[in-house]
Amino acid sequence: MVAEPISLQNDSFPTETIQDEMIERIQSFPRIRYMGSKYKIVPYLTKIFLELPGQKVLDAFIGSGIVSYALKVAGKSVHSNDYMNFPVEIAKATVVNSNITLSQSEISQLLEEQPNRDQFILNTFHGLYFDDEDHAFLDNTWANLRNLDNPYKQALVKSALCLAAIKKQPRGVFTITDSRYNDGRKDLRLSMKEQFLNALEGYQSIIFDNGQVHSATNQDIFDCDTEFDVVYMDPPYMPKKDDNDYIKRYHFLEGLSVYWENQRIMEQTKTKKLEKRPTRFGRRPTIHNTFDDLFRKFADSTIVLSYSSNGIPSLEDMTKLLRKYKTSVELIKIPHRYSFGTHENVAEGSNLVDEYIFIGR
Repeated sequence: MVAEPISLQNDSFPTETIQDEMIERIQSFPRIRYMGSKYKIVPYLTKIFLELPGQKVLDAFIGSGIVSYALKVAGKSVHSNDYMNFPVEIAKATVVNSNITLSQSEISQLLEEQPNRDQFILNTFHGLYFDDEDHAFLDNTWANLRNLDNPYKQALVKSALCLAAIKKQPRGVFTITDSRYNDGRKDLRLSMKEQFLNALEGYQSIIFDNGQVHSATNQDIFDCDTEFDVVYMDPPYMPKKDDNDYIKRYHFLEGLSVYWENQRIMEQTKTKKLEKRPTRFGRRPTIHNTFDDLFRKFADSTIVLSYSSNGIPSLEDMTKLLRKYKTSVELIKIPHRYSFGTHENVAEGSNLVDEYIFIGR
């Protein structure tokens, strides 16, 4: 039988079970505004990870990177995966990387003017997301980061560029090209250069070595290895309305993380978005089969699954799917309010949902 939902209030997490230093370190992770981000519930997840046996953990859908980092803080050996590249760069910079940072001289070199640089961003996105000075800064920094001799240093710079860009975007998504949501807050007033330097400092300040070996891959989850003690899953939620297309919302960050190399821009679109990458989690008619295959693939691991009460499959159906492969299924229910995402009628409170955490053993 499935355990009765355990409803937790955000202020009732028993922090005495986790060292204050651990919580403080996790909360220092730079916050990237991302659809479905787990910043608010990561203390609950951390408690679960600490109590589960096993050292080798897969974070199957990296997203903002906060859960991979929390797993590292919890002392685990972490493998981070995502089908998009920019979350993988964040994981390389903050989880796989244990001790590499940029020196002040290297940061200064990143900012040096390169008169012969490529102007791809300036030319392609002129008049869209940022002003010409900010676009030129992105082009110039990319020209300089190619000279860095260490992949972790490159990952740090790419991560900081992506964080700077999303902080400068009023809604945090790249489906809007006008200034209707510009409310004048500080993040929007800072230049891209200022945002970048703040972001780089933030990422570099959290790097540490937990004594474990970590890795990161840019793969479809169904292509990943299966030799893990615990698999954490935070897949794209299939909402009852709208879609869960992350490429549509974050195409600029994805392109920026590779300087649009081998990426196809849909030139006819106003936002200059990248060509859609269909995933099995975006197909409503077959979403139940997708989860069935996912749970079967990792049937030999403990499964920790985050999901939303407004998603498909339903709570009952998701429970049945997990029960096919797990003898014990526990459910924790956490009230959660999304600040944005695939929620209509936000003013009517439809962004207030329950976040489900399933634990299948």
